[in-house]
Amino acid sequence: MRDADAKCSSISRSERVHAASSLSSAVNFVTNGAKVLAMRHGYKVPKLNRPADQRNALLRSLTTELLRHGRIKTTKARAKAVRKHADKMITLAKGGSLHERRQALGYIYDKDLVHALFEAASERYGDRNGGYTRILNTVSRRGDNAEMAIIELV
Repeated sequence: MRDADAKCSSISRSERVHAASSLSSAVNFVTNGAKVLAMRHGYKVPKLNRPADQRNALLRSLTTELLRHGRIKTTKARAKAVRKHADKMITLAKGGSLHERRQALGYIYDKDLVHALFEAASERYGDRNGGYTRILNTVSRRGDNAEMAIIELV
C-alpha cells in the first residue's frame, strides 16, 4: 500500500488532474435522473424506452401481428427489434418438431396462428436460410418526427 502511495505522490497534482479530466472526456456519462449510466459495451437488447416486461410484451405482440398480417407499420427501432424474433419463429416453424412448436406456442399469442405457421413455413421458406423479413423505410411520423418503417415477410 505504501508503494502505491509513494507512486501517487511522485506524480504532481496537475498531472493527476489532467489524467482524470482526459478519462472523463473519453467516457461519456449520461445522467438519467438520479442514476449515472456509463457506456453499454455489450449492447444486445434494444431497450425501446420500456421496462423488460413491457418490452417483451410489445415484441411478442408485434411478432404475432407481423406473422398474422404479413406486414405492419411501426417505428424503425421497433421494426429492427422485432425482426430477430420473427425470424426465430419462422426458423422454429421450418424445423417442425414438437419441441419447436411448444417454444413457438410459448411466445406467439395466437395458438391457431402457430399451427398455420408450422404448416406453411416449410413450403414458403424451405430454400431460404434466414432473412425472412424486409424493412422498408417510410416517411417520418407527424407529431414527433419518429422514423417509421414497414416490416414485412419476404
